[in-house]
Amino acid sequence: MGNLNLITGILIAANALISYKGFSDFNFFNKYKFHVGSIRGGEQLRMFSSGFLHADTQHLLFNMLTLYFFADVVISILSPIQFLLIYIGSLMLGSILSLYFHKNEYNYTAVGASGAVSGVIYSAILLQPGMSLYLFFIPIPIPAYLFGIGYLLYTIYGMKKRIGNIGHDAHFGGAIGGYLITLILSPWLFQTNLLMIGLLAIPIVLLFVLKKIGKI
Repeated sequence: MGNLNLITGILIAANALISYKGFSDFNFFNKYKFHVGSIRGGEQLRMFSSGFLHADTQHLLFNMLTLYFFADVVISILSPIQFLLIYIGSLMLGSILSLYFHKNEYNYTAVGASGAVSGVIYSAILLQPGMSLYLFFIPIPIPAYLFGIGYLLYTIYGMKKRIGNIGHDAHFGGAIGGYLITLILSPWLFQTNLLMIGLLAIPIVLLFVLKKIGKI
């Protein structure tokens, strides 16, 4: 993990340049952020452009560092172009799920690459479920598949309780995008990692069951 591929570098640069433009230009930021009322009024570009804006430098750095560490896992197993498909597809699935959950909240807004980055993380976990991850607050390595399941379960809890100023639904939608697109691009996973495919699907199924019964 951690090699800087050209595609990854371009994505990081695009996020940095567009975000810094938004930091200093409120009109630019306001024009391209995710805003439910504007999107429902026909400005669908916001569903894509909002994924390259960030609230502040810390938000930008966290997303780009995470992307940097996980992108190479996907690229090394698939390809740079397939990685880009996962990134863009996850970004859009994150926006679509956000719109689905907030379609009647016309003033709801969001920005950030978190949906795309969540998709890359979930793709990397699906491709290498046995790799170990180290988190700042847990001093022992965690199997990637356990982290992935726990991350989405926490995201469901965050969506239900609306914890923090965080777009939990975009994170979840992005993870769904990373999961589905990776399986489409890598059907061999059904022969080599069928158990992990099932395990990583559990929180995804749970979300829609909870939505259907009105618990979220």
